[in-house]
Amino acid sequence: VGCDRSKNLADICGEKHFQAFVCDALSVPMRSGSCDACISVAVIHHFSTAERRLATIRELARLLRPGGMALIYVWAMEQEYKNQKSKYLKENNGSKGKEKEISTGTTQRLLTDQVAGSSSQDSACSDQLVSDSKDKGCDARPVGADSRLPVHTNRTSFQSQDLLVPWHLKGGTKKKEESVDTVLAPADSKELQELSPVFHRYYHVFCEGELEAACRSLDCVRVQKSYYDQGNWCVILEKL
Repeated sequence: VGCDRSKNLADICGEKHFQAFVCDALSVPMRSGSCDACISVAVIHHFSTAERRLATIRELARLLRPGGMALIYVWAMEQEYKNQKSKYLKENNGSKGKEKEISTGTTQRLLTDQVAGSSSQDSACSDQLVSDSKDKGCDARPVGADSRLPVHTNRTSFQSQDLLVPWHLKGGTKKKEESVDTVLAPADSKELQELSPVFHRYYHVFCEGELEAACRSLDCVRVQKSYYDQGNWCVILEKL
C-alpha cells in the first residue's frame, strides 16, 4: 500500500492497479501497529523544520507492529564520501540527451508540487540534532529566520543544508495543472530553460549522523543499521 502527498502520483499508481492513497506523512490514516514494514524514500528531507522531520519518523514508528522494520532514505549533504563522488555529481554535464532524474538506485518519476515552507523556527532543535550527530567536517548550519534560502546549482556539491532545488518541467506547452513529469534540465541547455517552467523545491540535506541521531532520540525504535548510499543517508529501524 502506497501513499503520497501528490494526487497525480496516487492516480498513476491506481492506473497501474497498485493500492495508493493521498495523505500527509505527518498523519497517515492507518491503524497503529498495522504494518510489518514501512519505506520512506526521498520524503523527510522536504520538511522544513526539525520537529516535522522527527514527527514523520515517529509516525512511521507508530504504523509498525512490534518487531516491524522501517527503511528511510534522505538526501545527503556529503555528495562526495570516502573519496567517491555520488551518481548525482558524476552526471554533471555528462548528459547530452535527456537529463536523468534523481534516483536512489531505481528510476523514479518525480512530480512538481508546492514548495514547502522555509520556516526555521526550529533552529535550536536542529542545532541540537546536528551537535548530537557524528558529523565530521560538515559545517553547514540551518538558515536563520531572516535569511533567504539559497538556490542550488544542479549537479554540484551542496553549500547549505537548507536550500531550494530548481526543477524544470518537461513539456512547457502543458498547463501547470496538467503536468505530470519533471526533469532536471542541464544547466547549459538554453532551449530547455526557455521551454520549461522552473519550480523551486525545498530540501533539507542531512549531514552524516543527523538522521541516525533523530531516530535514536525516539525510545520506541532501535537503529539496526545506518549507512551511506549514492548521495543518501539511510537508516533501518526496528519497532520495539
